[in-house]
Amino acid sequence: MTHYGPARRMLVLIALAEFLAMTLWFSATAVTPALVATFHMTGGEAAWLTMAVQAGFVAGTLVTAIFNLADVINARHLFAIGCLVGAAANAGVTASTGVTEAIALRLVTGVALAWVYPPGMKIVAGWFEHRRGTALGILIGALTIGSAFPHLLAAFSADLPWRQVVLTSSVLALAAGAIIVLGVRDGPYVAASAPFDPRAALKVLTNRGTRLATFGYLGHMWELYAVWTWMATFAAASLHAWAATHARSVAAGSGSLAAFVAIGSGAIGAAAAGVAADRLGKARVAAWAMVVSGLCCLLAGPAFGASPVWLYTLIVVWGIAVVADSAQFSALVAEYSPRDHVGTALTVQTCAGFLLTMVSIRLLPVAARSIGWQWGFVVLVPGPVFGVLAMRGLRRSPIT
Repeated sequence: MTHYGPARRMLVLIALAEFLAMTLWFSATAVTPALVATFHMTGGEAAWLTMAVQAGFVAGTLVTAIFNLADVINARHLFAIGCLVGAAANAGVTASTGVTEAIALRLVTGVALAWVYPPGMKIVAGWFEHRRGTALGILIGALTIGSAFPHLLAAFSADLPWRQVVLTSSVLALAAGAIIVLGVRDGPYVAASAPFDPRAALKVLTNRGTRLATFGYLGHMWELYAVWTWMATFAAASLHAWAATHARSVAAGSGSLAAFVAIGSGAIGAAAAGVAADRLGKARVAAWAMVVSGLCCLLAGPAFGASPVWLYTLIVVWGIAVVADSAQFSALVAEYSPRDHVGTALTVQTCAGFLLTMVSIRLLPVAARSIGWQWGFVVLVPGPVFGVLAMRGLRRSPIT
């Protein structure tokens, strides 16, 4: 049975470290207007500020999965290395001389975060066996708030130089690495390390449960990061449309504030879903979360240009639902995978999911140019539908 005293202390420290480290993810996205002005970026180049992180993360998780790094190297050490490399690359953006260099450094930041996100989940899984869904839900909640934090800085510090926002994220990431190295230990429920197995990445997908959990995660990821990346643009356009018909003005930073609310409210969903999942079933809770978030994709159209009250109500509900299922997919993969390859299984899952996000992130603005931001999010609906179908199949798969 889990020793909940030490486990809870470890969870608090790991969640804090995850929050601090994940501020690196959207540190440049949150100050996109300033970067566009500084480097004279085109719309496509601006999109790459986020897509480069996704691409780097995919590359990092792919290499990590092939070489079993998340299982061969102690997860705490890999987490700390990721924080150090990510902080350095992120800080380098402030000294870059052109758009290509800035995007390349964001790519390296993404690679480094591949050594933070999945290892963090493995560390938590090692401390919790019976309440793993709740624990991972809390971790994803911390990750979510960390991802949202740069948007909060940008929203309330309009006069703050963009370099200061970016450097703040790097300092926080270094603090995250120190917490993991100095304060966190390995738990008893996952192997701290395992011998290299060149077939490990393929082995984890031969299990039907692991495979279906990964499919569900793919449906979830098709929607998640596209919503997080483009919520600021959608909300700003909606608020300006409302203001134009009511002779009102829109405050600077309103889009960033909406993005913070959308991303930050996900922390509530992740934690609440974790508690519910341990009682009702992880696959069931994940499916219901995707039903709600899919409906929000459809409701974004009628909400566009409506009162800010209705817009923010949708944003809060959407933010809660869109990430509520994330931790449950990780918990399901951890449960269905061999004990010695939990780290590799989680890395394969995240690699595939983040590779898919690059498509949806790029597709959404293209769709918006064609049909307008009012209806652009409709292109994300197939993701939750696919995920729900995968969860229906998973509920019939026994854990082996």
